[in-house]
Amino acid sequence: MPLVRFIQTLHMNAFEFRPKLLQTLRHYDRKTFLSDLLAGVIVGIVALPLAIAFGIASGVSPEVGITTAIVAGFLVSLLGGSKVQIGGPTGAFIVIVYGIIQQYGQNGLIVATLLAGALLIMLGLFKLGTIIKYIPYPIIVGFTSGIAVTIFTTQVKDLLGLQPADVPADFLGKWAAYFRALPTWDPWSACIAVGSILIIALAPRLSRRIPGSLLAIVAATVAAWLLREYAGVQSIETIGDRFVINPSLPEAEIPPMSWEMVQGLLPAALTIAVLGAIESLLSATVADGMIGDKHNSNQELMAQGVANLITPLFGGIPATGAIARTMTNINNGGRTPVAGLVHAVVLLLILLCLGSLTSLIPMACLAGVLAVVAYNMSEWRTFRLLLKNPKSDVAVLLITFFLTVLFDLTIAIEVGLVIACLLFMRRVAETTDIHVITDEIDPAEDTDALLHEEHLAVPDGVEVYEINGPYFFGIANRFEEQMALMGDRPRVRIIRMRRVPFIDSTGLHNLTNLCLMSQKEGITIILSGVNEKVHAVLERSGFYALLGKENICSHINLALQRARLLTGEAKS
Repeated sequence: MPLVRFIQTLHMNAFEFRPKLLQTLRHYDRKTFLSDLLAGVIVGIVALPLAIAFGIASGVSPEVGITTAIVAGFLVSLLGGSKVQIGGPTGAFIVIVYGIIQQYGQNGLIVATLLAGALLIMLGLFKLGTIIKYIPYPIIVGFTSGIAVTIFTTQVKDLLGLQPADVPADFLGKWAAYFRALPTWDPWSACIAVGSILIIALAPRLSRRIPGSLLAIVAATVAAWLLREYAGVQSIETIGDRFVINPSLPEAEIPPMSWEMVQGLLPAALTIAVLGAIESLLSATVADGMIGDKHNSNQELMAQGVANLITPLFGGIPATGAIARTMTNINNGGRTPVAGLVHAVVLLLILLCLGSLTSLIPMACLAGVLAVVAYNMSEWRTFRLLLKNPKSDVAVLLITFFLTVLFDLTIAIEVGLVIACLLFMRRVAETTDIHVITDEIDPAEDTDALLHEEHLAVPDGVEVYEINGPYFFGIANRFEEQMALMGDRPRVRIIRMRRVPFIDSTGLHNLTNLCLMSQKEGITIILSGVNEKVHAVLERSGFYALLGKENICSHINLALQRARLLTGEAKS
């Protein structure tokens, strides 16, 4: 029976998932198509240099980046939960992809991406899309800024045209190698890189529709070709000098894998899935504000999962929703997923028809494009503002940032989440207070007292403990310590739980121990004001058999009446 219910749940959940494309096509017209067509063509052109740059920076060939943008971009628009989301490779994955390739090779990257795709589908299938919203903001800014610094660091070699003997994988080792190789810098490559950055920075002042990265690549490619052909400058390295471009989509194939490989790659796959989920849902949320729509986060996660399951079969790298390309889509009139489909077709045509021309693009120009991407990702203004926040948030921010830069993104996210959870639990524990009432209770201040009585006197031999806040493992021990400080041994202890929203296993365990010890000492425990949620937990755990239902009171009046009866002070 449990298996049948599980399958029925999966079927019901799957039935609820509907791509936005189906919704938008119901009222689709020629005007909307022309708007989507124009936006898709422009986004496809914008995506080309970014796909090439992200592919090379990740440690794979340029056509792998383009293939990822084509396949993932098509699937995200076809199946996604956002009307305008554009999927593809992004800068956030550069660090983790490069590290996986260095350790496990390209086959390991394919397996890790497949695992990440499966995890994303599970997140969407079980409707966990909203959980991503609970990841603390300092962690997101910390690893995003750390990724930006790492991306810039990986591009210094091509920005300056350096020729180091060896470039280590770690951050400090890279900079040490760059400083040693400074005498080998190439002024022509540096000029190409600086010129590309200036073009990208100034392009929006000339035209919002023409992407600065495209203008930079065209200008830099023409300049490099002229310098080679007519000035004899051969020091400017191009994509063709480093890679062989294959202008076609590769055939799909399933990579070889083993259980040992899966175990080793699971942490990296989890990082890819978390990064993909965060970036895609952030992008979709920003897009919602631009077009006045609301995306389906679970459908979007499932689409991202399918994209990351299919794309690696064609040799692609991880993909997610790309904020910059999504904004370009919106600003150029894209309003339905058709624009994203067009963008993927445009990229495919460019790869098939003009793929050989990409070999002429200077590496220094791509480094300039990625330097701008890193600057935009850095969120340095937000980073600076967060440094003024409480020390706990600053600690999470800096730890995540430095772990990302100096060690590994996977470690950074894991440690950052653990620290954030610990700090959150400490804050929750601090909001829960315990105090003792020994004389009388004012009914006007209490929601569980009957207001017709002026005062509620606490009988002799009775102690009333008030717990305000969650009764979980962070506070349970403190409650025991509070009672241990009381010198007198009462005959009855009333524990008011009207402001306890929930109780966890540790709290229940401590409460049970308290009752057992009190029984040995001849002390009766009475609970007052237990809400329905806590009431259900106590009943399921068999707690009532220990305490007795007569000692579970709905409000303080009944609890005091029960205490008077037990102490022999019942009113006539």
